[in-house]
Amino acid sequence: MKRIHFIGIGGSGLSAIARLLKESGYEVTGSDRTLSQFAVDLQNKGISVYIGHHPRNVGGADMVIRSSAITDDNPEVEAAKHAGIPVYKRSDFLGQLMADKTGIAVAGTHGKTTTTAMIAWVLYAMKRDPSFIVGGMLNNLKVNAHAGKGDLFVIEADEYDRMFLGLKPRIEVVTNLEHDHPDIYPKFEDMYAAFQSFVDLLPPDGTLIVCAEDEGAVTLLTYARRKGLNIVSYSVQGEMTINSPQWMQARTIKPNDRGGFDFSVMTNIGAFSSSVIHVSLQVPGEHNVRNALAVLSVGATLGLPLQEVADALGQFTGTGRRFEVRGERHGIVVIDDYAHHPTEIRATLAGAKMRYPNHRIWAVWQPHTYSRTQTLFYEFSRAFSDANEVLVTEIYASREARQDFSSAEVVSAMPHPSVRYTGSLSDTKKYLLDHLRSGDVVIVLSAGDADQISSDLLKVL
Repeated sequence: MKRIHFIGIGGSGLSAIARLLKESGYEVTGSDRTLSQFAVDLQNKGISVYIGHHPRNVGGADMVIRSSAITDDNPEVEAAKHAGIPVYKRSDFLGQLMADKTGIAVAGTHGKTTTTAMIAWVLYAMKRDPSFIVGGMLNNLKVNAHAGKGDLFVIEADEYDRMFLGLKPRIEVVTNLEHDHPDIYPKFEDMYAAFQSFVDLLPPDGTLIVCAEDEGAVTLLTYARRKGLNIVSYSVQGEMTINSPQWMQARTIKPNDRGGFDFSVMTNIGAFSSSVIHVSLQVPGEHNVRNALAVLSVGATLGLPLQEVADALGQFTGTGRRFEVRGERHGIVVIDDYAHHPTEIRATLAGAKMRYPNHRIWAVWQPHTYSRTQTLFYEFSRAFSDANEVLVTEIYASREARQDFSSAEVVSAMPHPSVRYTGSLSDTKKYLLDHLRSGDVVIVLSAGDADQISSDLLKVL
């Protein structure tokens, strides 16, 4: 039995691979600076997780896989190389896992975690037993990965550090394409070139599925057409921006009493062209209508009964930290969301306003990385119009060195009538506790550690 050691095992990406390999029969160990919930879940599956990085942790390993955040001077990386143990990044390894499966890879600046999770859940619910790797916990299944016995492999295709260029997909979904990760892609053109390379991974009979409402994704569609690939586009009625040989479209969208939207779907794809599909979602936001259309497009490409796909979508309850309702105390609802890009923030707050009309909505934003905050400065300053109250913490540096720049500068540029820079997480929590009242909805927008505000609020309340 091979032993595979993961450096940075507590992250969403590596923890998912570790879980899948454990289920596949490998011996798995890992290390990380702190014990995340993902790491705790792996310990509960019998995986040894070491706190801190030390050369002895890699002893006896046949292979080491490291996260993108782990540098060459990490003591475990150095020890592995000194011992002749091969060291891989995710991008070097994931293609091997998909080699004998029909790969479905979901990419995009926003929405890829939820869309990947939706596809994985639908295939699971339809007894296809897929393998899957998702960048968040599926609420329905309480896991972020699974080694299935079926012939399908669903994976979230992460563009960071060009990880997705190591995949072997037969079907690709691109939800949207906007500039992000300026530490990796200084200009949008750099990011677009990476997505073109992602499309180049498809075999000649592969299928590219894109949102026809997104300018960046549509440009990829044009690129794929020149390569002769199968193309499917999806959109909400009235928003189709480009003619496509095959399309999927949502119509008659209206809010339902489950917190999501009901809508009908029309398509011109094969045997489904004479059918009207009815969908009732319980996850909020019109952006999830589009995510559901992507899933239906995958279903049509695979030849699955689309009404059964739609019925399974209606059972989908979301993923961790994607509009995750953490609890309610004294009439105050606390929600975690991973939104860390202006477009994501706008979509999340629009969904909250629709789901909680006539409630006072508090947006608590923890900016993620200096490079993103500075590059998208103006867009962030205009992203909070659907919140009644906005609190902004200091920037979560993540992988970047601390800089002489503060999120207070973004706050000073915001035209919002009620926005406040609150600095530390503890000061932010104190301000909330002093000002919250029954009927309020608190949404913590963070890809960093500000989700602890949610936990602390619920404990104190």
